[in-house]
Amino acid sequence: MEDVGEKLVQVVIALAIFAAIIALIMLLVDRAPKTFRDKATIIGFLAPAVVLLAIGLIWPAIQTTYLAFTDRNGSPNGMDNFVWMFTQPEALVTLRNTLLWVVLVPLMSTGIGLAYAVFIDRARGEKALKALVFMPMAISMVGAGVIWKFMYTYRGAEREQIGLLNQILVWFGGEPKQFLLDAPENTFFLIAVMVWIQTGFAMVILSAAIKGIPTEIVEAARLDGANGRQQFFSITVPSIRGALIVVVTTITIGTLKVFDIVRTMTAGNFETSVVANEMYTQAFRASEPGRGAALALILFLMVLPIVLYNARQLKKQREIR
Repeated sequence: MEDVGEKLVQVVIALAIFAAIIALIMLLVDRAPKTFRDKATIIGFLAPAVVLLAIGLIWPAIQTTYLAFTDRNGSPNGMDNFVWMFTQPEALVTLRNTLLWVVLVPLMSTGIGLAYAVFIDRARGEKALKALVFMPMAISMVGAGVIWKFMYTYRGAEREQIGLLNQILVWFGGEPKQFLLDAPENTFFLIAVMVWIQTGFAMVILSAAIKGIPTEIVEAARLDGANGRQQFFSITVPSIRGALIVVVTTITIGTLKVFDIVRTMTAGNFETSVVANEMYTQAFRASEPGRGAALALILFLMVLPIVLYNARQLKKQREIR
């Protein structure tokens, strides 16, 4: 009987959401041309997309939200999953690592990409140099994880090293290091992989934005006696502010959802797990779907403000134009 009641509640919620979507369509239609034919046309175009959206996104979101408040047997357990998330040491490590990823990856990728775009802009061999930096973007996250796992490979000090970084350490008289095993610095070595991938994306977008700056403004600044540093902070950065926002927010969203690199290189062991990886581990490895759903809900809440901010900035730019 309890299962039947739960299913009935889910159906009622789904119907309510569907009704809200239809109401939203009607509100949009009210702002459109008033003839019946025009309204029917608009509904006809919007309805398939709305239905697919409801089936593929809204309904799973409802189920995930409900699941976040249940235990491994599917019985409601209130806020227990969220209490676990913010009190247990392993969960706190996961949140700490995710915060490190979200802060460091966008800042480092954007900073390095911007510096590269500025210094290589109009230089000899610009296309080839930029292609080398952009090339990692063509590699999948799993592929990048495998490549860098070989780079970080450790063998005992008495054995020949097959990992490039450890071999370099040995050449300079140092001892080989277990890059992926020693916490907490192993998290930073994983972050380096994501930075390596995303720097090319930042460089391409920002380089295009820099080339779009009117030459008249740059020439006027030079005639006024502005040096390179003053031109960069007074002209370049303000002129490409919109591109910077897009790059930072896009990389931030991708970083919040990072899973492949961590799963491929450490599987979240040795205190390297992040929210997306822990969500998978709890739901499919630890048989705790409720905890996995709670982590998914937290991940959604972390991404949502960034998406809304990005949309708001784009709206402002359109209004200015």
